Order: sequence, then C-alpha cells, then structure tokens
Amino acid sequence: MAVQDSHLRELKSALRDTLAENDAIVNHAEANREEGGPDIQVEAKHIEGFRTNLAKARDLREQIEAFEGQKEMQDWASASEGPEVVAEAKEGNEITSVGQSFVDSDEFKYLAGGQNGYTMHVPFQVKGDLGGMWQRKDVYTTLPSGTPSQFGTPQRDAIVDRAHRAMRVRDLFNVQQTSTNLVEYFRVTGFTNNSATTAERSGSPETFTSYPQSTLTIAGAQAPVRNIGHYEVAHRNVLADEPAMRGIIDNELLYGLRLTEDDQILNGDGTGTNLTGITQTSGINTQALGSDTRIDAMRKAITKIALAYYEATGIVVHPNDLEGIELEKDGDNRHMMAASVALGSESRLWRLPVVETAAITEGTALMGSFGIGATLYDRMEGNIRVSENHSDFFVRNAIAILAEERIALAVKRPESFCTVTGI
Repeated sequence: MAVQDSHLRELKSALRDTLAENDAIVNHAEANREEGGPDIQVEAKHIEGFRTNLAKARDLREQIEAFEGQKEMQDWASASEGPEVVAEAKEGNEITSVGQSFVDSDEFKYLAGGQNGYTMHVPFQVKGDLGGMWQRKDVYTTLPSGTPSQFGTPQRDAIVDRAHRAMRVRDLFNVQQTSTNLVEYFRVTGFTNNSATTAERSGSPETFTSYPQSTLTIAGAQAPVRNIGHYEVAHRNVLADEPAMRGIIDNELLYGLRLTEDDQILNGDGTGTNLTGITQTSGINTQALGSDTRIDAMRKAITKIALAYYEATGIVVHPNDLEGIELEKDGDNRHMMAASVALGSESRLWRLPVVETAAITEGTALMGSFGIGATLYDRMEGNIRVSENHSDFFVRNAIAILAEERIALAVKRPESFCTVTGI
C-alpha cells in the first residue's frame, strides 16, 4: 500500500509539472504578441511541445484514475474484513529514529541488497510521529553560508515614486495646438499713443481738423517647433516580472520632459535646437530690488506690467527665493506675510498664482501676462514609444522606452513681462 500511495503521488506530481509546462508555453506566446497586433505568434517547436504535453497529461490522468479506483476498492475490502490489525510497537512503545524507519521501510527493502540496482524509484516519506521528529526545529549557533545568508523571508516593498513639482510653467499658459513645424507671428515692439480730443474746425479760413497719428511698430518673428526627448533602456524580463516598473519608467521619462520644458520656456537662448525663452527675449521689463523688500519690488513689477496696459497673471520664482520672501520680517521681527495668501495647495503672492521651480535662475523672479503676452504651442504632446530596434537590443532581449514632445513658444508682447532681479 505504501508503495502504491507513493507511486500515485508521483503520477500527480508529474501531471502538475506537465500542465505547468503548457502554461509556460501559453505565457511565452502572450508575452511575444506583436505590439498592436491581433494575433499571437507561436513558434513551431512550442506548438509541438504543447501537443506532446497534452497527450502526456491525458495518459497520466488515466493512470491516476486507475490507481485511485484500485485503492478505493482495496479500502472497501479491508473495511469489510473487520478491525484493522495494528502492528505492535517496539518494546516500551518507543519511537524509532528516522534512520531506522528508513532501513525498515519497503522502499529500502526494494533495493534487495543491490539486486534491483541502487536507485530508489519511489521516495521514502517521513510520516506520523517521525514527521514530528523530522520537523522539530533546532537552535542554530551559526548562520549558513552563501545566499541567502540568514534565515527568514525577505519583505519587498513597492518602489516609492519621486515627488513631482505640483505646478509647472506650462500651467500659466493657455496652450494652443499647431499642425505645422513653424509658427510665424507679428511681435509689437513699440506703440506711441497720440490719441487726443480734437475740434471740429480750426484755422483761418476754418478747415476740418484731422486727428493726430499714433505709431505702432511691428516686426515679423518666427517660433520653430522644437523636439524634447530622451529614452531609457530596460530588459524585457524586468518589465514582465515587475509590471509596476513600466509605469515608473514612463512617469519618470515624462516628468523629465517637463523639467526640460520649464527650462526652455524660461531660459532657452534661441540658438541651435533651443526655444527663445521669455527671459531671453528682448524688450521685457526689469525691476531691480534696490532698497526695497522682495515683496515690494515684486509689487512694483506688477505696476510696470499694468502701465504697459497688461494684467499680470502669474509669477515664477526659485524655491530658495520663495522661502526668503515668506520668511522675510519687519523691524519688529514679524513675518511680512500680508502679500502672501495660501488658498488650499495653491501658493499666491499679490493675488497671483506662483510657480515654484528650480528652472529659473536663483535671485530672479519672472512676472507677466502669460495668457496674452506669450503663447505656448503643442505640436505633439508628451508620449511614450517602445521598440527593440536599436543597436543589438533584439538579441539582448532589451527594449528602449522613448519619451518625446514637440513644442513652440511665441513671445508676442515682451513688454507684458517683467523680471525682478537681486531678490
């Protein structure tokens, strides 16, 4: 009976292994599905292996059913004969050792002193009280060598995503879409307003009076669409084994685009593949700190924008400078927070939303009419592409994950912006 039970366990174990092999073939086919394609590509050797395993599984199932049927009949026959004869334990009912039980087992006796070879085709199972002895824990005084080097199960916590900037310079714009690679526009570089009240007639003899002429200076300008992009390399198995890793990589790549975008909108010098940033555009106003406090100088910058007939809509400031502004105190050591109002999670100065970013030069703040004085164009919003067609990535089972966007910036009214320096 012990030999039959052991053989039955072997059959069930073989069946589970065979089914697991077929599951692995199916998972491999799913993993190699072509991106965007409706069909699953399966190699011929995998199809043949799947069919062979399926036939083997059916044969194993038939053997298992036969053994289980025979065991059921034997159990029924034994029960009908009367009480089961229980073998007497050794003198004193003492429990034999695991080694002695192995020597006395049918599995060991099957070897018959080597007549049947020295390979046990059926393993010896430790059961009953012997199992309790075998599973008894010992106290170890030394740790094992190799990996792992200590007992216990490690706990793997999820990767903590990096905190991203809450607001970006883009958030101050009313972003428009474009379908071209070059935006042409007219920039107003000067305006002399000579409008005045005028009499209907004047002079002798009287003549109809003409209105005075104002002067508007306009210059043509271009805003080329620029590409911003980068990529990361990952092994295909990493993304298959850790699905969350793909989302982390995608988020970090897209966030990297936003960081460069902020820098280009503010500081791009217009050469090569750079945008012409707002602070690098000729004609914008400047307000020096001088003897003023920081918040006083920023209020004067708002006035300059208003005198150019525009309404300031936002402020861009470095985190260190914003800290200095909010910690600034008067002569009585009181915080000068009258100009700073926090509404929920949105930071404001002089009623204007504040973008706190390290992209702007420390010591300089930018204020302006972002919705009117400049326009940000999206030719292609940030997107992610994946490919193995790079270098020898195909044979290395590696993939490249690429993030890219295309934008253009047109500063149409430079006088609607003002930098505050020396803060």
